[in-house]
Amino acid sequence: MTDTPNTTGSRMRINALIVDATDPERLAAFWSELLGRPIVDRSGPYVWLRPEHGLGLGFQRTDAPRRSKNRMHFDVSAPDPATEQRRVEALGGRRPEGYDDGGFLVMGDPEGNEFCIIPEDPFELDGEGGTDYLG
Repeated sequence: MTDTPNTTGSRMRINALIVDATDPERLAAFWSELLGRPIVDRSGPYVWLRPEHGLGLGFQRTDAPRRSKNRMHFDVSAPDPATEQRRVEALGGRRPEGYDDGGFLVMGDPEGNEFCIIPEDPFELDGEGGTDYLG
């Protein structure tokens, strides 16, 4: 990746995504297995997965409890979201309550951080942002 400015002249780019965690080792192990990205570093309160495409993924220990729905979440793609749902559940994740409407496969990691499993193939969104790829 080059350091060329974008159209606004900024040289900023997203370097890493950091997830707060009460147990960063457990959460890093979950995401490492799910994404096939090994844990490559532990420093201070952080556990890091191998960067991909210039983007790091780290888990930071915090004593603050999670209070509400995520304001930002991951979308992970897979050829068969239903199969991946079973794998997420086997790794300690779960389907949170309240996400049956909208058609997205919303899951939660072991600490309840929401993420969506979406198909690799293109899918349609309706005018409200819903979809029906789950059938």
